[in-house]
Amino acid sequence: MLPLTPLEKNIRENLKYNVTVGLLDGSLFGVALGFASFSAVLPLFVASMTDSATLIGLVPAIHSTGWLLPQLFTAGHISRLRKYKRTVLMMTIHERAPFVGFAIVALLLPFIGINTGLALTFLLLIWQGLGGGFTANAWTSMISKIIPPESRGTFFGVQSGLANLFISMSAIGAGYLLDYFDAPWDFATCFLLAAVFFTLSWFALAKTREPEDVDKFIPDEKPNFWHDAIALLRRDKNFDWFLLVRVLSQFATMGFSFYIIYALRDFGMTKVVSGYLIATLTISQTVANMGMGWIGDKVGHRMMLIIGAVAAFLSAVLAWSATSLTWFYPIFLLTGIANVAIWTNSMSMTVDFGSEAERPIYIGLSQTLTAPATIIAPLIGGWIVDAAGFTPTFTISLILALGMLSILLFLVKDPRKIRP
Repeated sequence: MLPLTPLEKNIRENLKYNVTVGLLDGSLFGVALGFASFSAVLPLFVASMTDSATLIGLVPAIHSTGWLLPQLFTAGHISRLRKYKRTVLMMTIHERAPFVGFAIVALLLPFIGINTGLALTFLLLIWQGLGGGFTANAWTSMISKIIPPESRGTFFGVQSGLANLFISMSAIGAGYLLDYFDAPWDFATCFLLAAVFFTLSWFALAKTREPEDVDKFIPDEKPNFWHDAIALLRRDKNFDWFLLVRVLSQFATMGFSFYIIYALRDFGMTKVVSGYLIATLTISQTVANMGMGWIGDKVGHRMMLIIGAVAAFLSAVLAWSATSLTWFYPIFLLTGIANVAIWTNSMSMTVDFGSEAERPIYIGLSQTLTAPATIIAPLIGGWIVDAAGFTPTFTISLILALGMLSILLFLVKDPRKIRP
């Protein structure tokens, strides 16, 4: 084994500290998200202003698209940084501050009216999503730098697992708050609590110890980033198939955006039950994150993506054939497993492609090229729901989940096993 460089020694000396700080950040972030979740609270807030399934389905889609879209465009700048922390802390303010805005909109809704409230809500959703997107590449690069390769999947999994555990707790609390308070204080209280915990999470993130990479080679002239990205896509066919899986996954899971509204409209779900369903989702994601992250480090994250595709298929099948609210508990459990594979394990697999210098390009390509599908899929799903009902949307999802599974089984290889 080669001797450790000074940078690697520093990383391992601070590993326990950075893991602790990272898990604290993720836990507080999870508490915040539970009070203002993109799968329940915010869709219900929009549903209180409109009956349009398309607009309601856009809530998680805008969040995901905003998170994905900017990452390729920031990759050139991120790849030239010796330290990522300052960029992370500055950019993440923009994914946290909008929740104060949501609270203000909720309080002012009786005075500004539905149309203005909807417009302001969607502007805030766009701001929040893009804030996450401009943070994401730098944050992923920072975590990939301070966590050794053999532990990254485990860290991402445990951090996401803890976040989801706390999401489940605060989601139940949000359900009771929405039921206890009358409008406009019901949603406003949830959003204000989210803003408080996002602030605490920021201070935990600020405690991260990131050494400067003084040995990193940074050319005087900026490289032709787009040329390099195109050359990478032409060279790495395995990554191309992985990208196709990423795109298909958005259509295979487009029904997920409508499960909560489906339960509300067709099965008379109460706000308290919505809290328990989101808790089911997040608890399943907690267990899956911890288990699938660790197992992915051992056997490869491709296998976890295969499990996720199967879970997405089964979730859509159950939604298609549901006859009571009880069915939604296994539906949301399977949704949690699929989400973990598509987001957490996919992120862990992305950083396994290429070298350290190429990592920001791989991250950017993986996220940004997926973004159009992330916004198009729920738009199509919402249009189908409005035109023909929920069942056709779930049917299309399960068919595309099978396509995603086939590509993973026969065309995608584990990059750690084939990389020179």
